[in-house]
Amino acid sequence: MKKRHLQKLVIVSIVLLIGLNLPILLLFDSSQNVLGFPAIYIYFFSIWLLSILISLLIVKRYNE
Repeated sequence: MKKRHLQKLVIVSIVLLIGLNLPILLLFDSSQNVLGFPAIYIYFFSIWLLSILISLLIVKRYNE
């Protein structure tokens, strides 16, 4: 893997760290439900799934 692709993975990790930080998570901590689930669960798992998919895309596309 080239250095620029590793840098993309580091950027994804930093964005994930910021997105799952406690002050950001507390923005979604409310009594609202989305499809029967609390909004914080939907936010947490969607950010997690998005980061996995982006990481998979980077690794699959640029694995040399």
